[in-house]
Amino acid sequence: MPPPSDKGESDNPKQATRTPAEVRDHVGSHMEKAMGESFPQVEIRFRGVSIAVDVVVKDSNDANIELPTLFNAIKTSYHELRSTKNVVKKQILKNVSGTLKPGTMTLVLGQPGSGKSALMKLLSGRFPKDKNISVEGEVTYNGTPAAELQKRLAHLVSYVPQHDRHYALLTVKETLEFVHACCGGDLAEYWEKQFAHSSPEEKAEALEVVRAMYQHYPDLVIQQLGLENCQNTVVGDEMLRGVSGGERKRVTTGEMEFGNAYVKMMDEISTGLDSAATFDIITMQRSIAKKFRKTVVISLLQPSPELFA
Repeated sequence: MPPPSDKGESDNPKQATRTPAEVRDHVGSHMEKAMGESFPQVEIRFRGVSIAVDVVVKDSNDANIELPTLFNAIKTSYHELRSTKNVVKKQILKNVSGTLKPGTMTLVLGQPGSGKSALMKLLSGRFPKDKNISVEGEVTYNGTPAAELQKRLAHLVSYVPQHDRHYALLTVKETLEFVHACCGGDLAEYWEKQFAHSSPEEKAEALEVVRAMYQHYPDLVIQQLGLENCQNTVVGDEMLRGVSGGERKRVTTGEMEFGNAYVKMMDEISTGLDSAATFDIITMQRSIAKKFRKTVVISLLQPSPELFA
């Protein structure tokens, strides 16, 4: 662990006297002061978005389960060659429009299979493209069409998936440190360019708090997600025992805190979490959205009223 900053506890995010929310407010205030303007932000507008997919419907004979013998395999192949495919169009989204503004947190509600994930993947540039999938409508980011930003969209918009995918042998802390190294360990250099028009004193002060925060950022994320007790435990998977399902979900959420994305799409992040942990994460995201002018979109299955009161 690197030693604390010599400038005192006010510029060191690891000091116990500051909560993660207070650290963000402290750093954000210095950054805005040095920039002389608000943080970069992205507004998403989508109009008339529709998604449909062509699916093959099997008849009742195809549904019969037979023993995997050579004769049955040949018979099934012969039947598939002679039979005609019954293709139907399934509508996933139909004429959906809306605006996602920076500095706000938007809740997406809907029953399973209603298209919440499809919409969030489409807006984050991660929706799969295939010949049997048709997508209609217009999506813009600060007025720029999505087609012009396709290669950069993954850097502008982060996406927290429903399913947790990790390296099972890495510990929680190693996982977040790995993400930190891959997704912006040198972000302080980016912000140094943003502070170019400030006074030398403001620039030096802002860079000091930014570098201190990024230096300890994995520990800050661990603290704000309540992962201190399991930070040295392997993440694990179906074959290797590791952290619990709720803790693994928090690791997935924590991975998306790194980098410099202006928009966050968080899909069913409450799976496996109790109401208290979900409330803490929602509160954290609301604070980030307001202070750093992020556009945060969260889909939940059955949120309690106090989450968005």
